[in-house]
Amino acid sequence: MTSPIRITFAPLTTDALATTEGRIAIFVTEDGKMDIGARKVNTLSRKAIDRLVASDRFAKLGTGDLAEITWPVGVAAEALLVVKLPRRATAEEHRKAGASIAKALGKGDLTILAAAVNKPEDLAFGIAMRAYVFEDHKTGDKTTYGTVTVMVKDADETTAAYAPLAAVAEGTFFTRDLVNAPANILTTTSFAEKLNDLSALGVTVEVLEEADLEKLGMGSLLCVGQGSDSPSKVVVMQWNGGGDEAPFAFVGKGVVFDTGGISIKPAAGMEDMTMDMGGAGVVAGVMKTLALRKAKANVVGLVGLVENMPSGNAVRPGDIVTSMKGDTIEVINTDAEGRLVLADVLWYAQERFKPTGVINLATLTGAIIIALGHENAGVFSNSDELSNKLLKAAANEGEGAWRMPMGPAYDAMLKSAKADMKNVGGRDGGSITAAQFLRRFIQDDMPWCHIDIAGTAQTKSDTALAPKGATGWGVMALNRLIADNYEA
Repeated sequence: MTSPIRITFAPLTTDALATTEGRIAIFVTEDGKMDIGARKVNTLSRKAIDRLVASDRFAKLGTGDLAEITWPVGVAAEALLVVKLPRRATAEEHRKAGASIAKALGKGDLTILAAAVNKPEDLAFGIAMRAYVFEDHKTGDKTTYGTVTVMVKDADETTAAYAPLAAVAEGTFFTRDLVNAPANILTTTSFAEKLNDLSALGVTVEVLEEADLEKLGMGSLLCVGQGSDSPSKVVVMQWNGGGDEAPFAFVGKGVVFDTGGISIKPAAGMEDMTMDMGGAGVVAGVMKTLALRKAKANVVGLVGLVENMPSGNAVRPGDIVTSMKGDTIEVINTDAEGRLVLADVLWYAQERFKPTGVINLATLTGAIIIALGHENAGVFSNSDELSNKLLKAAANEGEGAWRMPMGPAYDAMLKSAKADMKNVGGRDGGSITAAQFLRRFIQDDMPWCHIDIAGTAQTKSDTALAPKGATGWGVMALNRLIADNYEA
């Protein structure tokens, strides 16, 4: 798995700046103010930074952006990275600055003069998050970085402040690696094995096999994977860092590849359906983060792992299946399979763990991309309190989320003449009727949110803290949700 770049913190020293090799990053405010380290470099480089600050090039930089001075005279460094950053910048601005630095990383060492930066831990987090490269299946030379040293006012204090953020970076990288992996590598079996490795961090991991799922009556989930040679599974991950309280539950859709089944998808773009396990990937990343930072909370993560393939044994449009809850479902479209998986796992999570709340995540509908694009995940909920906590956590972490409506009129669109419900409600309001379907498997008085991450789990262009591809959207927000609301 991909590991975040290693970042160390050290006290600021200016004596050796003239002979420091590699790259040196310094910070300048909008009005040209510099700290002692930047002023030293400016003097050594014969006022190269002053000349940059006086130029139109610097004036056009946004907050957190940088300009590069290559091979400056007077110092051994191959480049100076001059970052525009206010003296009292926000955490988001520090992370953006870190991401800008990460994009300018070379193969050599990097020294960052950050003694006057008020949130150096967030700066380092931005570097770590953006310096991600997925190269598991490339046979040529791999991307390598030199050492990254951040010189700060108090190295011990910053090291301690960065530790929980480093855990978030590791969890996010875990999610990105899972989502980026091809389906011939990330099968339901290998996915379960990777999750089982979390036991080394203190997570209790349990894998329910098809025979177990049949005994539990998970006919809704099992019908999705019955056309594939890959066995369907449910993986349960428990982090018990709190007291005797009931856990909070995260549930993820883990369709390792989605052809659409008998209702097969168009060929164009089907290769992207390796990311249809994105919800399970986020749950896995959050559980890893909580374990790494020793969160003082009880949290359970459950993922349904299946592959949706057409075959002589595949579920057909018109089939009627019975869920673990006991409700019958008329399968109108086999490409609306994620909700069939989540229905049984949601019910199981509530029956077994009696959680204080439930949040499920899924790359569930293309309709949410039409509604919100790739900037926001869609949030659906039966609880203003829980949804407000979630939206606040997402906003604080800079992860876009927007609450969507629900209601009886949408739910009525799921009425079936042959069974208790259909698995689709038509094209109109497709993401909403999908949420209404899931709502039917949430018990009375259970606080619940459904997050449709179809537009945010994977993108074709860079985001603020990630290169194009898997983003790991949700690991930061859900970790923050637990930290702010459910830890002792």
